[in-house]
Amino acid sequence: MNNRILVTLPLAAMLAFPAFAQTSSTPTQDQSNPSATSTQSGDTATGKQPLQAPAREGFWGRVNPFARKNYVKRQTEPIRDRINELDDLTAANGKAIKDTDSRAQAGIKLASDKANEADQHAIDAGNKATMAQQSAQQASTRIQTVETVVGNIDQYKASNQTEIRFKPGQTMLSKNAKDALDEMANTVKGQRGYIIEVQGFSSGKGQTAISNSQKMAESVVRYMVLNHEIPVYRIYLVGMGNAPVAGDEENGKTKHISGGRVEISLLKNDLEQLSSNSSAPATNMDQSQQPK
Repeated sequence: MNNRILVTLPLAAMLAFPAFAQTSSTPTQDQSNPSATSTQSGDTATGKQPLQAPAREGFWGRVNPFARKNYVKRQTEPIRDRINELDDLTAANGKAIKDTDSRAQAGIKLASDKANEADQHAIDAGNKATMAQQSAQQASTRIQTVETVVGNIDQYKASNQTEIRFKPGQTMLSKNAKDALDEMANTVKGQRGYIIEVQGFSSGKGQTAISNSQKMAESVVRYMVLNHEIPVYRIYLVGMGNAPVAGDEENGKTKHISGGRVEISLLKNDLEQLSSNSSAPATNMDQSQQPK
């Protein structure tokens, strides 16, 4: 019996020594790690306090060579929960980053669209400015043309000339004379800025020659007014009698005609040119303003 007691006491002392050493070392470790206390009081990613060191359990403390499944599960379950929380937090941060990137891309696209729209407006403004400059140039050209025409409004230039011959004592128009007058009248239909000068010449002397030349010229005017509806105010008639005709001089002597003749001269100013120039710019402006 005494022998058993002697054997049991040393064995119990040996088993109690590790537990005593574990218990005595715990406060020292807590005091030597001040960062653990500051970490507990600080903020964490999950907003929760850091995991606390497990309390001493049982006879063996935290070093339990005979730990069971329930013990291991109870010790690792807080760590697993924190890992799951970190995974959820990481997923939420990733989603927030994607949302921020999407909003940034949408903002960039909107800014690009606005810039393209501004460029298009600038191009349209440039085109309108070019059209306005062209219109101003056309208006300036037209004004210069108008000024030139107005300055030369009474300057008529010979455009066409026809001569009709009459037999002595005849004042009626022949078939050839009517054809010549028809040809001249057709050239002035629908036109403006012209006058027709009719000069009659007759053989004979004095008032008799003037009267005969007047009658021949009147027959020409009457035909053009009645058959071609040429306004009377555009025709100027004069009976020249037996006045010498320019260009009919031979060897320095004036040549007088036999019978009679009428000279019809078509004179034009620049009004017709002004009309054609004014219609052309208007047509060009209408074509430039049509939608493309």
